[in-house]
Order: sequence, then structure tokens, then C-alpha cells
Amino acid sequence: MSIIIYSTPSCGYCVKAKEYLRMNKVPFTEYDVARDRRRADEMVRKSGQMGVPVIDINGKIIVGFNQSEIDKAIK
Repeated sequence: MSIIIYSTPSCGYCVKAKEYLRMNKVPFTEYDVARDRRRADEMVRKSGQMGVPVIDINGKIIVGFNQSEIDKAIK
């Protein structure tokens, strides 16, 4: 399973999403789009969104911390 979280340090929902995945022992890769312009462009290309978090779970894009959608995608 491949999970990518596009986030920023000041994003509270990003912190919640990462804590939720860690609590469930789900590994993920995190990209700080505030510091990495290439990853920020990638996030916008994938999601059409400028806001974070954007979570890519095996190609399924979830915008924001939507716990039920995350659960569905990781099952």
C-alpha cells in the first residue's frame, strides 16, 4: 500500500491525519508542500486543491482529514 500525505507544519488537520495513521500502524510518506515546490505542484495536479492535507492512498485522493474515507481506502 502506498500512502502519501501532502501537508504543512502549521496544518492542524494534517497533524490529526498523521496521528490517525500512526495510531493504526499505517506507514506513509509525508511531503511538506510549504518547503517543496515540486511536491506542491504534484499535489495540485493530483487533487486540483491548494489546501492541505491531501492524502493519496493507492491513487485515491482524499482532501482534508476524512476519517471514514481514509478507513475505506486502507481496507
